[in-house]
Amino acid sequence: MKNLRIILLYRIILLTLLVTIGITLYRIKINPKINTNKTLIGQIINKKILEDEIELEIKGKEKVIIKTQENYNIGDLVELKGKIELPNKNTIPNLFNYKNYLKSKKINITIAPTSIKLLKQNKNLIYKTKENIINYIEKFKTKEYLKTFILGDNSNIEKNILTSYQTNGISHLFAISGMHLSLFSNILLLILKKINKNEAINHLILIIFFIFFAFLTNYTPSILRALILYILTTLNKKLNLNIKTIYLLIIDLIILLLYNPFYIYNIGFIYSFIITASLIITSKIINKQKKYTKKILLTSTISFITSIPISINNFHEINLLTPITNLIFVPLISLIIFPLSLLTLLIKPLDNILLITTKILENLSLLIEKLRINIILSHIPWYMIIIYYITIIIFIKGIEQKQIKKLLPLILIIVIHTKIKNISTITRITSLDVGQGDSTLIELNNKNILIDTGGRPNSNTSLVLNKTIPYLKSLGIKKIHYAVLTHGDYDHMGEAINLINNFKVEKVIFNCGPYNDLEQELIKVLNKKHIKYYSCIKELNIDKNKLYFLQTKEYDNENDNSNVIYAKLNRYKFMFMGDASVTTEKEILNNYNLPNIDVLKVGHHGSKTSSGKEFINEINPKYSIISVGKNNRYGHPNKETLDTLVNSKIYRTDSDGSIMFKIKNNKLKIETCSPQEGRW
Repeated sequence: MKNLRIILLYRIILLTLLVTIGITLYRIKINPKINTNKTLIGQIINKKILEDEIELEIKGKEKVIIKTQENYNIGDLVELKGKIELPNKNTIPNLFNYKNYLKSKKINITIAPTSIKLLKQNKNLIYKTKENIINYIEKFKTKEYLKTFILGDNSNIEKNILTSYQTNGISHLFAISGMHLSLFSNILLLILKKINKNEAINHLILIIFFIFFAFLTNYTPSILRALILYILTTLNKKLNLNIKTIYLLIIDLIILLLYNPFYIYNIGFIYSFIITASLIITSKIINKQKKYTKKILLTSTISFITSIPISINNFHEINLLTPITNLIFVPLISLIIFPLSLLTLLIKPLDNILLITTKILENLSLLIEKLRINIILSHIPWYMIIIYYITIIIFIKGIEQKQIKKLLPLILIIVIHTKIKNISTITRITSLDVGQGDSTLIELNNKNILIDTGGRPNSNTSLVLNKTIPYLKSLGIKKIHYAVLTHGDYDHMGEAINLINNFKVEKVIFNCGPYNDLEQELIKVLNKKHIKYYSCIKELNIDKNKLYFLQTKEYDNENDNSNVIYAKLNRYKFMFMGDASVTTEKEILNNYNLPNIDVLKVGHHGSKTSSGKEFINEINPKYSIISVGKNNRYGHPNKETLDTLVNSKIYRTDSDGSIMFKIKNNKLKIETCSPQEGRW
């Protein structure tokens, strides 16, 4: 009878999960009512002290995150005035979606504050405690790691170090989760048992402590998952419910999704549940391993394999050495650095020892990063994710049955996935949203041509590292066969060195005319890497297709010397104008009998110095692309240019995001990735 009740309970839990998933999918499609008042009154609920500014999370009728130079305390009541906007989604497909990230934190708006006014200072003891802990941590040499392990904030760790942790597959060790709570609980229970013999009271004290710890970390999804599972596990044990742990995890999932459906967009949340589920399912096999190294290797391998689909769709590559590197890093972090961080918080003189230990960790991570064996894998749709997890289940069953051959289906699907790009028959021309600049990717017969890289002068972030290369990887592209630079302006080729240094490029093509300083700097890098480069060419053969370079005359300015490229791709005619002016357009009209153009990449971002009426009337473009930054200081595109293009369907990267022209079976399909609509 008891077994029947348990079976019925399990079925109810699974049914509730299905209903919750349905509710979740419905709720994420609903647009919430948003308070659009220009004044927001709210309480500061979290604070991050960054290198040169402070990030505040403020909760009122709406929740917002702002950055400021002024220092306020957690718990303070403040009044914000400023411009309220809806956050944008990713304008390049497959990349980080900032809007969904904010929604996972229950934030629906952004505000650029023009003023911040303190209305009431904090008097709440709990908030004061958190504020004091944050300020106390700031005094340590190892504050970046204390913040990571105590506050769940890794924003102070150097970016190249964080990247190495991600590449080595160990970034999960720095996200506060079950591992940290497990260590906490073991230490605290040991102390509490010596003070008090009442187990129920001890567990209650422990739960209260964990709730405060979750408060310190601003209730991150991974810590909430671990906290709720701990409570459920404790109740299950004390009440003798005999519910399997995997079903407790499902209840945990149901609770969190009902609380916030947008957690499904939080990568930490997804990793936490997927990996925890796989380790619960295989716990008996893992616990049978007597040697610590075997246990760690098996745990790491299972975690790595079950997280493959998530890693692919977020990072678009996997490091095959991850299970092995975890043999080094798991004990180093979980048994030494994390416990030492807790002790350092209590015993400040240990700060120097922790500093030495973390420097060893960082140098080791940077060294091992160079040994990585990475496989680039294209973004996978939902049906491929299902196929992946079917093969992963086969692999897990193989572990249970000690049949290593059941790993073969997973290896096979990864091999097939890596080769999908090679059998594609689709021609794609994508104008990437790189702000006020140009960058166009042509995918043609498994050849990849990148026309310009874009570039933002005096920017602290790299377009190529943060956008272009991740996008290339998400398509399964492993190299650029030709990097064509229309001319030497920074907004067209400013990121070329970053591209060459961080991605495989076979050949580079410059425009006519003398090399400017920026081009000469690039040539030094090309020579060092033994990459061939050419200038002032007339045509480029790509299998049965040709790209014609129409501008071969030398002028006395960089814009007029821009490469102007004409290509007929699968019977559709394209023109890419660079920054060519009316002067160049007239020269081209004199030298060539141009047909009607299907797609025109408008010259000079829609400036009035380009796209003359005579030229536009002659080529009569059906579609026009203007690559331009939102609210740019040049006033691009110019109204006169827009009027000239009145008979052409205009797409703009500032409003439409990236624009893709896809040619399949001689049919042209146009897709956009706008800031509000998101991925095509």
